[in-house]
Amino acid sequence: MLTKYNLKMPHAVYSGEDALENIKNIFAENNVKKLAVFSDKGIEKAGLLDLPMAKVRETGVDTIILDDLPAEPSYLEAQKLVDQCKACGADFIMAVGGGSVMDTAKLSSILMTDEYGIHELLETPGRAKKCIKTLMIPTTAGTGSEATPNAIVAVPEKQLKVGIVNTEMIADYVILDAVMIKKLPRKIAAATGVDALAHAIECYTSNKANPFSDIFAMQALDMILNNIERACDDPEAMDAKNQMQIASFYAGIAITASGTTAVHALSYPLGGKYHIAHGVSNAILLAPVMRFNEPACRERLAQAYDRCIHGTETTVEGKSAAVISKLEEIVKHLDIPTSLQEFGVPAGDLEALVASGMEVTRLLVNNMRTVTAEDARKLYQEVL
Repeated sequence: MLTKYNLKMPHAVYSGEDALENIKNIFAENNVKKLAVFSDKGIEKAGLLDLPMAKVRETGVDTIILDDLPAEPSYLEAQKLVDQCKACGADFIMAVGGGSVMDTAKLSSILMTDEYGIHELLETPGRAKKCIKTLMIPTTAGTGSEATPNAIVAVPEKQLKVGIVNTEMIADYVILDAVMIKKLPRKIAAATGVDALAHAIECYTSNKANPFSDIFAMQALDMILNNIERACDDPEAMDAKNQMQIASFYAGIAITASGTTAVHALSYPLGGKYHIAHGVSNAILLAPVMRFNEPACRERLAQAYDRCIHGTETTVEGKSAAVISKLEEIVKHLDIPTSLQEFGVPAGDLEALVASGMEVTRLLVNNMRTVTAEDARKLYQEVL
């Protein structure tokens, strides 16, 4: 556990009933004249952009919508939207979408006035400074991007996803309105929900865990374990959906204060090369990696059991094992694949996966149990 730590969060966060109403006050507070709205075609098709845009129209602010963003974008695809945002003359950014949309908006917020682009930030992420304020409105309860200083982009030449981390990207404003996730398809709600679950339990069992991150990671874990299934299964379970949305935000704060571990590190090649959805990649690896880590974080998992599960286990070993079993049960209940075979990943790619996974040292150093190349090989073999 860290002996020195800090907590950095968005300037203002609005949640609860009719939280979207706060758009008008935020724009007035910042004297917004020209708004750049980041979204994607799927969000628009689902009608989710209509809800916040109705509030934007009431303000009369001149608006441009930037929505040509694919799922799991490469840094080149994200750069196209950054360039469009630079050219539009906006003085405020609003993102309405999932992690990729919010990440791209955050990258734009630190690149609006610079000659260099995302490619340069892959190597030197700290060089950029915020040029324009941002409002994040998540449409999933999962990525936590609205709370983090991270932006994840695919790097095709490395067949890997890379995290760009710069605290200047932390959002200025966040709106958590459960109406934005009410109609989320179960498949997406499940994958993004398990992503948040991974954030919570990884940050709690990270080498960088600390008293600040523990508060948010444990609360998020409690809320997710006890709400995720109902939030995904029942379209009308608005209380559970609200709990998931807040938990996702808390887990994002935990990332900012601590950091994810080998689950995320080994999942990045799966998204980078095979374009497997980020939450699904994490779900596939969650239980295997946590079983591998268990000897090194047994006490912490037992603490999570006492807080979140309230079962009949009495030993530290039993409690720790029960938490990992609960993770497996949730992934199974939500019908998320647990094998890479369903995505056509050939066994012959094993060594390439190991090589790529071991490159993600930014996260592997957070793992309480050291992960060697042979360990990574065994973990990938388990899910191939």
